[in-house]
This record gives sequence, structure tokens and C-alpha cells, in this order.
Amino acid sequence: MIVDLDVHQGNGTAAIFNGDPSVFTFSMHGDKNFPFKKEVSDLDVPLADGTGDDEYLALLQSHLLDVLNHHQPDFVFYLAGADPFEGDRLGRIKMTIDGLRRRDEMVMEACTKARLPVAISMSGGYANDIDAIVTIHANTIRAAATLCHSTFVS
Repeated sequence: MIVDLDVHQGNGTAAIFNGDPSVFTFSMHGDKNFPFKKEVSDLDVPLADGTGDDEYLALLQSHLLDVLNHHQPDFVFYLAGADPFEGDRLGRIKMTIDGLRRRDEMVMEACTKARLPVAISMSGGYANDIDAIVTIHANTIRAAATLCHSTFVS
């Protein structure tokens, strides 16, 4: 399963795995962001410009749990985009750094509960504030480290 939470649609993975029932592609992305011609993922959740933390996280929670329960993947590739950040020049989504941290924790917790291994890829990040991009990516690493620690210590 691919969980693509970059602000841009996961058009590459959608195209590559189109028609392949062994890979489920899930993309939450800005509806009006590039690419303007979208591919068809197994689950696309297009987001309106200005979508903030509460709406984003509620949509992610409901869709992620549904997908994990119904499709029961063996492995998750997680694209942790920094570009849904409110300060991103290309993003059009208005998530805070804290909201993005909670997003990462949500994905990690859901995968842990489902006993799924996760491979994480950093993606996006076009804010003028480089410190914000670094913080967002560092929070993703912290969420993964917490997942690993809780998995191996428990």
C-alpha cells in the first residue's frame, strides 16, 4: 500500500500501479495543485484550497483506517510531504507544523496497530522558511523513531 500525503497527487504511483490489485494507492492532495490532470489512484481524496488541520486530520483518520481494515496490506510506503504546510509556496493547504506532526503520528500509530512495516519517504517542502521544512521532516523522523521504540521495547 502507498499512503501519499504530499500536497501533490501521487500521480506517478497511481499510473505505475494502475490495474495492479497487489498495490493499493491512496493519495490525499490539493485538488487544484499540480499535476492539473490527475491520474486515478485506488483512493483519491482531493482537498480544497485552505484545508486546515482539523478537516485534514479527520479525513485522514477515517480514510486511513478504512483502507487498512478493508485492504489489509502487507507493507506501507508512506510519502510524508512537508508541502501541505501553511507557509509552503506551492501547497495551497493550510496545515500547521503541529498538524503535520499529528498527521505523521496518526499514520505511524495506525500502522503499528495493524502490525505493518512502514517505509517513509520525505517529500515536498517549498516554504521560504527552511527551519519550518527541517522541523516538519524532523517531526516525521521523531514519529518513526517513537514507532520503532514502542515496537521493539514492548
